[in-house]
Amino acid sequence: METTNKPLQKLNIFSAKGVQMRTFHLTWMAFFLCFFGWFGLAPLMTVVKTDLGLTKGQIGNIIIASVAATVIARIAVGKLCDSWGPRKTYTALLGICSIPVMTVGLVHSYEGFLLFRLAIGVIGASFVITQYHTSVMFDKKIVGTANAVAGGWGNLGGGVTNMVMPLIFAGFIGAGYLPESAWRLAMIVPGVALLIFAFVYYFYTKDTPAGNFDELPESIRNSTVKVKGTMTMAMKDPRTWALFLAYGACFGIEITFDNIAALYFFENFHATLAVAGILAGTFGFMNLFARALGGIVADKVGLKYGMLGKGRLLALLLAMEGIGIALFAQSSTLTIAVITMLCFAMFLKMANGVTYAIVPFVNQKAIGSVSGIVGAGGNVGAVLAGFLFKSSSISYSQAFVYIGVAIACVAAIVALVNFDKIRTAIPEANTLETANS
Repeated sequence: METTNKPLQKLNIFSAKGVQMRTFHLTWMAFFLCFFGWFGLAPLMTVVKTDLGLTKGQIGNIIIASVAATVIARIAVGKLCDSWGPRKTYTALLGICSIPVMTVGLVHSYEGFLLFRLAIGVIGASFVITQYHTSVMFDKKIVGTANAVAGGWGNLGGGVTNMVMPLIFAGFIGAGYLPESAWRLAMIVPGVALLIFAFVYYFYTKDTPAGNFDELPESIRNSTVKVKGTMTMAMKDPRTWALFLAYGACFGIEITFDNIAALYFFENFHATLAVAGILAGTFGFMNLFARALGGIVADKVGLKYGMLGKGRLLALLLAMEGIGIALFAQSSTLTIAVITMLCFAMFLKMANGVTYAIVPFVNQKAIGSVSGIVGAGGNVGAVLAGFLFKSSSISYSQAFVYIGVAIACVAAIVALVNFDKIRTAIPEANTLETANS
């Protein structure tokens, strides 16, 4: 199995043999580092707020900026994966985005910080490449699980950064640097890691199980790579937009919470910077298993009830997530807040996994474009949520209540979509495997 040039039918997470499993591990690691760089500033925002004299409105703009650029970047990157290949696309993204991560410490004004946060946000497009790469490396029977595990472990970077960045910051404080210098130096660490991994990804992965796009035989390349109009195909399918909304309601809220959690616990419950970071990190740390669980359950539901069953599962998880967030907003003590956070986090992250257990089957000839549009939906959701946290007339707790209601509405829409039509696309799955047979 390890030496085959076809998509794998089993996911052995303890193996790194063969191009499929090596790519699987390297792609979630790359995504993990991208998340680390993307949200490295989030747990340090209390320090940055004091250093730059930021207002609540300015912090809201910064949160929006951190996810806004990713909307366009994910769509563009999805198209590049279909035409240029995931290996080169990921390498370029890692290398280019390492620059603003390393150099954000050079800014000394709100305007400069806002622009750098916008530039760093481009790295969020990494998710689309990760999902594309795992989609072509695994068989349709297991692709939902593979996508969910890779995405979940990558998202884990959002939790780890909330825990680790305060420690890196404290390390520079211990070395004698003032807080206004320590947060700037701390961001160099994830930036360097991203740059190094760009080279690792280029030399140790392949675009497909059969090789890189420019190495494939002409017959296979014409049928699997040089497909024109993939973006149009994806945009014409209403299921793409249903998943776009769903991902905005789950992943969009996840990255919003990654941005605001530490500050929320710090200001609403008077937790220390370290404790707030740990609590926020716990939310992200659930990606270790929760998103993967969503993918596993989705694959099992799909085998028994088809894609219609997967769609109903997604709607149910979104509804439970919305209720959980509304309850979290009403928490009167830190203990209750943490308990309700863990509950809605489980439903949210499982919904992430279920969404991308459906994505690969919408159109096998346009996986990158569908992944890009749906992925962009996550960031559109984050941008819209960011406006709520920016408002001076709405408290953070009220913002969470509004978000919960909006998610419940999206759940109702998803429940009405006939995902069962996707069955017509399943025989085309793994076109690369068919071409090799």
